[in-house]
Amino acid sequence: MDKLALDDFRERLTSRKRELYGRLVKIEHDLDEPMNADVPDRVTERENDEVLEGLGLAGQEEIRGIDAALDRIASGTFGTCVRCGLPISSERLDAVPHTPLCQECAAEVSAGAK
Repeated sequence: MDKLALDDFRERLTSRKRELYGRLVKIEHDLDEPMNADVPDRVTERENDEVLEGLGLAGQEEIRGIDAALDRIASGTFGTCVRCGLPISSERLDAVPHTPLCQECAAEVSAGAK
């Protein structure tokens, strides 16, 4: 992969990471808010908190994936499947820039998880 493409992916990944950190800060702030004294409102707030916690965990997982992708850029292995060693298609990288797996390996891992 050429330097221009790598620079573009680095910028996209870094930008997405900043966006996710901003969301995580907002989620943390919302979760720190005191609960409403009204019982029915507390139930709704608790359900909302569970959704926020799920979004926060997903955001943290994506940040870990982004950090790993940035490490692969730095080491010169970005765009190569970490499982089989074959190139990851540009279409897949455009869709999920932090992916460590080619489409075939991702499908095999997904099928094995079921």
